Amino acid sequence: MKFSIVTTTYNSVATIRSTVESVAAQVFDGEVEYIVIDGGSTDGSLELLARYAKVVNVLVSEPDKGLYDAMNKGIRLATGDVVGILNSDDFYTSDDVLATIAEEFGRKEVDAVFGDIHFVNPDNLGKCVRYYSSRIFTPKMLRFGFMPAHPSFYVRRECYARYGGYDLSYRIASDYDLMVRFFYKYKISYSYIQKDMVTMRTGGLSSKNLKHRLLITTEDVKACRKYGLYSNWFFMSLKYVYKVFEIRFFCLW
Repeated sequence: MKFSIVTTTYNSVATIRSTVESVAAQVFDGEVEYIVIDGGSTDGSLELLARYAKVVNVLVSEPDKGLYDAMNKGIRLATGDVVGILNSDDFYTSDDVLATIAEEFGRKEVDAVFGDIHFVNPDNLGKCVRYYSSRIFTPKMLRFGFMPAHPSFYVRRECYARYGGYDLSYRIASDYDLMVRFFYKYKISYSYIQKDMVTMRTGGLSSKNLKHRLLITTEDVKACRKYGLYSNWFFMSLKYVYKVFEIRFFCLW
């Protein structure tokens, strides 16, 4: 099995080293194609990436229309059987993530595999502040704002070819739109692995402040209704109650 891993970056010199090194550290018998899509960084990111020419197979640096446009560029360049997204401020939690995912694809013959992730503060990467488990996910749970942890989501490249990539009309929730489209509209098959796959630094776009939370809720409802899945603001608000539960009971570091 061949993986295509896509990292999008823009002025991420402070964090992207750990991202790239976690890809290089993967112990995996198959092939890994590592694609980095840079938005035209000016902070030294490109100079740093040049040191990892043996790890980064494809490097594109040019202006883009934002995060989801960059992801789409990477997916279009991918040649692997399976595609995964690893953001430039995230890194693999262990060196066996890709091997575990490949084994699950081979065992279940599904379209997608996903697992768990955890969040850390940028100044203390060893301490978990929130654990995101994808264990409770089913397509019906999308109406309540629950989706597989996006950084742990690995899907066969042919699904992007058949069902499309990230919709640029969304500011924050294009990944949610993609999940509703793949799992609810097109009913792709999937398997969940109880494994912490990715470590994420806090401070991402979707959790910046109240304004962004309101926007993502609005866009999540829009995505559900777009594909005929009934939802509303009350349904979507229930996920924030569950997040408190995640912080208190799942994060055992």
